[in-house]
Amino acid sequence: MTKPLASRIALVTGASRGIGYATAIALARHGAQIIAVARTQGGLEELDDEIRKLGGSATLVPLSLTDSDGIARLGAALHERHGRIDILIGNAGVPGPSSPLGHIDLKPWNDAMAVNLTANFQLIRCMEPLLRQSDAGRAVFVTSAAAHKAPAYLGPYAASKAALEALVRVWAAETAITNIRVNLFNPGPVRTRMRAIVFPGEDPMTLDTPEQVAELILPMCAPQWSESGRLYDYPSRTLMSFHPPS
Repeated sequence: MTKPLASRIALVTGASRGIGYATAIALARHGAQIIAVARTQGGLEELDDEIRKLGGSATLVPLSLTDSDGIARLGAALHERHGRIDILIGNAGVPGPSSPLGHIDLKPWNDAMAVNLTANFQLIRCMEPLLRQSDAGRAVFVTSAAAHKAPAYLGPYAASKAALEALVRVWAAETAITNIRVNLFNPGPVRTRMRAIVFPGEDPMTLDTPEQVAELILPMCAPQWSESGRLYDYPSRTLMSFHPPS
């Protein structure tokens, strides 16, 4: 039986653990060829082992997304090797400091913005030409309810995710008449290492797993997915529109 994502090329950031790892596995299970990007070499190698068990293939890219030139080189290498990508998963993120705004130094603020926002801007710049070469380019960026709820003591994280959402909506508008579909995905509270860092007193066993979340990212990567400029809210299982009322 032909797998639904057979021959599709999927670039996944933050692929060494958590939601990125689970999404890469889910995409590979459905036939996609994975380009796995992360800082952690060991996590990437574990991912490669799991994908090989599924009979799939992965290209491992140990890269910090703060390396803008590295992202550009990756785009050039993918153009030379494949001429296109079909799926972009912008998942990599950092929590930033959990402190009152007045207690946060400029460097950790800039570090959070570099990974959560600027890296995704650079991905858009460097990967849009490759997605345009696909018959059905699909991009999904992982956001957070913090972008709207603006919780106290999570200022860099909330601000960077709010800016990411604006960035993605702009790109969706700019690509509206192309074959590219651009969307956001809010996973809500998930059993990840990053969640445990921010909420150390929370019982992780009360949370859904990255594998559960990844199963609902999959449909947004399929050629049949037609929505763009929308946010899928995993906790409510709702596809939300950002278009203002007329």
